[in-house]
Order: sequence, then structure tokens, then C-alpha cells
Amino acid sequence: MTLTARSLSARFYCPGRGWSALALAISLSLGACAQSPTQQSAAAPVTTAAAAAPAAAAATPGLRNVVVLATGGTIAGAGASAMNSATYSAAKVPVDKLLAGLPELSKVANVRGEQVFQIASESFTNDHLLQLAKRVSALSKQDDVDGIVITHGTDTLAETAYFLSLTVHTAKPIVVVGSMRPGTALSADGALNLTDAVSVAAAQDAEGKGVLVTMNDEIQSGRDVNKDINIKTSAFVSQWGPLGMVVEGRNYWFRAPIKRHTMNSEFNIDSIDKLPDVPIVYGYGNVSRVPVDALVASGAKAIVHAGTGNGSVAKHMVPALQAARSKGLLVVRAARVPYGFVLRNAEQPDDKHDWVVAHDMRPEKARLLTMLALTKPNSTKELQRMFWEY
Repeated sequence: MTLTARSLSARFYCPGRGWSALALAISLSLGACAQSPTQQSAAAPVTTAAAAAPAAAAATPGLRNVVVLATGGTIAGAGASAMNSATYSAAKVPVDKLLAGLPELSKVANVRGEQVFQIASESFTNDHLLQLAKRVSALSKQDDVDGIVITHGTDTLAETAYFLSLTVHTAKPIVVVGSMRPGTALSADGALNLTDAVSVAAAQDAEGKGVLVTMNDEIQSGRDVNKDINIKTSAFVSQWGPLGMVVEGRNYWFRAPIKRHTMNSEFNIDSIDKLPDVPIVYGYGNVSRVPVDALVASGAKAIVHAGTGNGSVAKHMVPALQAARSKGLLVVRAARVPYGFVLRNAEQPDDKHDWVVAHDMRPEKARLLTMLALTKPNSTKELQRMFWEY
């Protein structure tokens, strides 16, 4: 039997409820059959004029107001069949269709959506981070917005969450959410993840806890959480544990973040329009100093070294990083291992070299904090203070 968007829509239409998220995603994927499921959309950022979704339904008195900012990713993806949980096209389903497939949200909050981008998250750039953070900041200042949800691809979701935590000054809940499987897959996780995200964003008990991530029933700190697995729904993990859980729309909290974030951050996205170049150099056996020398010559402002073990630096790499520091680049010693933290003046004499240690920040997050630090008068001492505090 030949499957078409019309036949699938009829099959999955529910009177009084509309089309399910599965049917919507399948319909859109069928419309893109000419494209291989593994190919990624090269969509450009949506312009401001086209960002707003169609008008939301009339607000329900007594419910809080949540805005969903969509950026693409797997949660908006579609596969060629229900068996494709890891092979699919990301960033296919627009935010209005995504929300229309979840009529349950109308009982959780008054929800409206905006399409900010429609891209796979590995393609996020500094400009995307700036544009998204500025939009989140603007919405957070509106009296008719109680919480904000950002749907995001999982590859760089944790980076975006940390960046927002460092730059958006608000106590209102900001929740970043994604999914490990597209909506067309068997046991897709996006619908529940998004429902949980809206539930958390609409909750007063989530205020003041910084930027959060809801995945796999858990509420994680945007600072601490990272993607540790690429094919399981339990992909997002913090070595310090989740802040809480969402069960049947109710939040259960067990701890709170103590590092500086949002309202207590010294960085404010409203006054940041450009981010400096801070690349990452990866440590491994037989590593070459060529990348460090090339990055210094290219005009990088700092280098994050993702070292082995305790942020270790190979003997022949030390002169290269010393030379980089002597030319004014800040040098941050991070670790490529997923857990633990880098000890200052262990493995390397950081005081002697005038280097910084990233503490428990992974290299990709250390890069974000270093970029923001460079938007202010900076020094090794100041950057090291920031890694202790944030």
C-alpha cells in the first residue's frame, strides 16, 4: 500500500484533538522524500518578521503563560519510517505543528510558539547563540510571559543552556529541551520531554533556579548537564546529579544550584553583540603543536586545551602553549575526560605558566565562559575567579 500524507493524516486524526505529533512529523517527512533521511536541512535563521507562529488560542484564566522558542533539532525531526530512531532528518517540523500535536499542553499553560531557527544544533554558531539569548532576554522582560522553553537539537543543547544561564538576567524559568528520537520513531521521547519542559517553565517553584534542561523525566541544571550518550533517551547526565524530576506534570526538587547564574551573573546579553574567537585544541597521544601555532597566527584570543586525565599537557606541547600566552592569549587547561575536575597546579605549574584551569567545566563549556570573560577587561586571575564562581 502506498502511504501518503493524506492517508496518514486520516489514520492518525483524532476528532476534537487534531493530528498527533507522530502524524504531523510523518506528513512532513513524506513531503521531503526526495531528501535522504541522513541529510540535514541547511535552513537559514528565520527572520524576525517570520518568527512568530500563528496566533495562539484564547488564554485560559488561571494558567501561566509560556513561550516556546523553536530552533530545530531532533525534536523537530522526521525519519523515513517508525524504525528510524537514529537515522532521520532533523529540523523538519515547524513549531506550530509541534505544538498542535500536543493538545495536552492547553491544560498545563497558555502556550504560544516562535520559530527562531530551523537547524540541526551542530550547526549552531556564536551568532545563533547571541540572537537566541537576546530574544530570550526580551521575552523575559514581558509581563505576559511567565516562562520560556527552547526546543533544541541535542548535540549542542548543553552549551546553549549554559550560555543562557550566564547571560540572561531573569528569575523566570528558562527550560531547554530536546529529544533523542524524532517524533516519527517508535517510543519517541520528544512529546513527553516537551510537555515536561512546559510544565517546569510554568511552575513558580522553578523560578530562580537558573536555566534548566528537561530530558528523560529529569530536571537538570544547564550548567552541569552534558550529553554523554548518542543513541539512548538517557543521554543527558550531570556528574553532580539532577536537580529534580517531573512525574505526571508535577515537579519534585532535590537540590538547587549554588554557582552564579542568570540574575547573579556579571554578563548581560543585552550589552553583548560579538563574541571573540576561542578555539579548543584536543590532547591525545603523539599530539602535534601545529594547531596551537596556527590558531595563534589566525588571531585567536584564547585557547582551551582539552587535555588527557587531569587536563594533562604533553611535554612537547608546553612550549607551544607558553608561546601562546606570551603573545597575550589566555590559556585554559580543561580535560577531555567526562567526569571529575581539573586541579590547579597539579600535572602542570599553572601559576608559573600563568594558565587557568577549567575546574569541572568540559572544554566546550569552558570555551563559552572564556569568550564571555573576554568581553570584559581580562586577566588570568579574573578568568580563574570566574571558573571558581560559575
